Amino acid sequence: MEIDSLSSLEKREILFKDIKNAIEVEWINTFKLPNDEAIIRSTLTMSDVDSAEARLRRFAPFIRMAFPETIEDKGIIESPLVEVPDLKKALNSSKLDANIRGKLYMKLDNELPVAGSVKARGGIYEVLKHTEELAVKGGVIDSYEDDYCKLASPAGKAFFATKKLQVGSTGNLGLSIGISGAAIGYETIVHMSSDAAEWKKELLRSKGVRVVEYGGDYTEAVANGRADSANDPDSYFIDDEKSLDLFLGYAVAAKRLQKQLRQQHITVDKEHPLFVYIPCGVGGAPGGITFGLRQFLGNHVHCFFVEPTQAPCMLLGMVTGLYNNISVQDIGLSGKTCADGLAVGRPSAFVGDFIKPFLSGIITVKDKRLFEYMRLLWNSERIFIEPSSCAAIHGPYAMTHSNEMADYCYDNKLNRNMDNATHIIWATGGSLVPEDIRQELLAKRV
Repeated sequence: MEIDSLSSLEKREILFKDIKNAIEVEWINTFKLPNDEAIIRSTLTMSDVDSAEARLRRFAPFIRMAFPETIEDKGIIESPLVEVPDLKKALNSSKLDANIRGKLYMKLDNELPVAGSVKARGGIYEVLKHTEELAVKGGVIDSYEDDYCKLASPAGKAFFATKKLQVGSTGNLGLSIGISGAAIGYETIVHMSSDAAEWKKELLRSKGVRVVEYGGDYTEAVANGRADSANDPDSYFIDDEKSLDLFLGYAVAAKRLQKQLRQQHITVDKEHPLFVYIPCGVGGAPGGITFGLRQFLGNHVHCFFVEPTQAPCMLLGMVTGLYNNISVQDIGLSGKTCADGLAVGRPSAFVGDFIKPFLSGIITVKDKRLFEYMRLLWNSERIFIEPSSCAAIHGPYAMTHSNEMADYCYDNKLNRNMDNATHIIWATGGSLVPEDIRQELLAKRV
């Protein structure tokens, strides 16, 4: 039977079977809407993203003082956008035969100051938002126009020492909350799943953060952290499964990327489509970035999440329509992956349904490829990123090796403009990885 003759129900059943059997798939989101319609239906707006960016700017003097690595950028936590032509050449080689048309770029959130990952956006933003609210209420600062460097005064430190921050994490969100929270003076507690890398736990402990370890997965760590925080009136829990503040912190990245595209004379319009590939765990970071990109760049940006085949929680939630009411373990998958930041069994409680009108699709990738892509990137561009980051490299590869992606380009009338396309791989973590662990990862075979 020809695939084109299959009914939508039959295609859905085949897709579900492939997901269940941990086969790499490419799913096109048929619920995506034109930008105007998607924005009208959204409960968040561009003004919410602008407000989040304004808050980050208010904190810039404090960030510059607390984290000297941000001095050059005046306290703004941001990463470069760089072209990676040698990676494109390697992917297009006869060995991999990707045939990527257009230009290939990488958004280096692996180099974000303070936390070394995309979590430095949403995680630090929510810490700062909560800090601002407490500081104004507690009289540490007089108003939003005050000098936020007062937060680092003896009085400020003493005030925040009586407060707690807690979070559940597989690693990188914990680093962003732990490092920024400890710098402000909070007692900071990170509840970490069994998937978290040992070096991340040790780094947190070296910053004075209390690490609570669990034998189970990410969902267990979050649930325990949430429950522990709920019993303490001085504790604030940063909830990766439910937080709008995390989401908006990530969305700010889109506004800044828009500026970088202009600076590098990269056009985004009908004749110059933009494809963005983002690793996805619980969904907050890729969801926020996608929402922001559609807000600022409109219909001509095409965003794809990339998940491991053993932990495709967002894909499973969206395909079934059950969102966070289903886990990958429910269909027999392990949830285990070498991409520790993506080792999530159950997606965010709100991102899947919220992002449905904005998202182009979801791609899955086997762990074996992650290390192949890691070595390919290192050998071609001398850029190191974590295994979870490497999932995004599979996006442009799948674009040229998938009937579903080919149909997407045909249906959206993109084929004749693909030579003018820009592809952005969103690198989400890596710069804090110790050198011995880097070498171990680069040598690893799965």
